[in-house]
Amino acid sequence: MGTITTIEEHASCGGRVGFYSHPSTTLGLEARFGVFLPARALAGEKVPVLFVLAGLTCTQETFLIKSNAVRFAAHHGLALVAPDTSPRGAAVPGEDETYDLGTGAGFYLDATTPAWRAHYRMSSYIDTELPQLVQDHFAVDGARRGIMGHSMGGHGALVHALTAPKAWKSVSAFAPICHPAIVPWGEKAFAAYLGPDRKAWARHDATLLLEAGHTHPTSILIDQGAADQFLHNQLRPDLLRVAAGAAGQALQLREHAGYDHSYWFIQSFIAEHIRHHATILDAT
Repeated sequence: MGTITTIEEHASCGGRVGFYSHPSTTLGLEARFGVFLPARALAGEKVPVLFVLAGLTCTQETFLIKSNAVRFAAHHGLALVAPDTSPRGAAVPGEDETYDLGTGAGFYLDATTPAWRAHYRMSSYIDTELPQLVQDHFAVDGARRGIMGHSMGGHGALVHALTAPKAWKSVSAFAPICHPAIVPWGEKAFAAYLGPDRKAWARHDATLLLEAGHTHPTSILIDQGAADQFLHNQLRPDLLRVAAGAAGQALQLREHAGYDHSYWFIQSFIAEHIRHHATILDAT
């Protein structure tokens, strides 16, 4: 059992929000994560758990503080786990120079290029080490585990769910980067983390995964603001819709007039996402 250090804990919505650190063997660095436990979990009952992945520049605090997810997770008796968005302090040259590469921009993948591969292993961390650590220390049921995210985190949620649907039983996203292999954010990150061979990028791109036959047994829920400033040049949900249709993947892709890329958008529809996950995870 790995050791964790409590940074802070707060009573919230009848349960508890906490932020913790631990020495990560996967990342080779100290890592931080947040957890919300509903009242049932504090009483010792193992509850379903939803991993929430934030976007570029964010930390383990952002989604839990800004999304208003805690209130609705408490209502449904659902635990939330929020990992950081990247390793911290890896000392890779250039990792702190821009907002969309390096610190705060791990893209939830395992890097393979020499400069990044030692520490930028967020895929393995989220798939294996963090779930086990959370199960060891908190009253969560690892067999009832879902994943959701926003923007870069939405990309991460879709990719993880499509590549490991037995582990991630439910999936949703807000304004995800749907086809990172062809948009500036993704091209920059993939070239740095994975190298120039675009064939190696395919398993990290939800649209390409669907085209290759990867599907999820449940319906994928995606909400997208029609006034999102990144919609047409970075997110491309239109291409994901086409790929899902061709693959026979059930998809609820909802566009909302007037909404942008911010957490104000997420707050407006988070209740429906939490209900989406709670319905699936309680039934498994």
